[in-house]
This record gives sequence, C-alpha cells and structure tokens, in this order.
Amino acid sequence: MKVYGTPICIDCRNYRALQQSRGFAAEYIDITASTDNLREFLALRDHDPVLAPVRERGGIGVPLFVREDGAKTLDLDEALGWLGQPPVRAEEIVEHRSCGINGCR
Repeated sequence: MKVYGTPICIDCRNYRALQQSRGFAAEYIDITASTDNLREFLALRDHDPVLAPVRERGGIGVPLFVREDGAKTLDLDEALGWLGQPPVRAEEIVEHRSCGINGCR
C-alpha cells in the first residue's frame, strides 16, 4: 500500500505515529518533499472520482491510501483492514486537534 501525506497535516502525523507504533509496512510518500511526489499525488487527486468530494469542498485529500490493485480511500480504518490491521483505538491517537473559542469543530 502507498500512503500520500505531508507532515503539516495532523491526520498524516497521526497515521505515521500509528504505523511506527504498530510496525506495519506501507510506502509513505511525503507530497511536500519533492515536486515529483506532489505531481504524482495531484495526478491522482485531480482526476480520481473517489476524491471528487474532497475537491468540491476545497480539501487536499491526505492522507490518501492506495492499495496495490489501485483502490483508494481516505478512511484510515478501511486502509488498515487492507493490511489485516484492526481499526484505530482512541488511545493510539497521539495528536489531537485543539479547540478554538467556540469549541472543537
């Protein structure tokens, strides 16, 4: 499985921490590490119907999980299932979003 992400994304950082703590294999591609990586990701993001809702709401679409057969998902638990891993447990999330003045969103 390939995983497209960036260290500026909290969900990507949580994924990387989970991968490290569980020790499963997956190729992580940092889309901000090189223009080649960014181009590769954008080719998927800009043309794949799975990512249409993300594009429509102005999102980026990471982490993006791509199975060897080309299946794609933005759902971490689904991707973990592809690897025979159990779903994420709450205590495995190492970094939480901060709350603003009006509470968490």
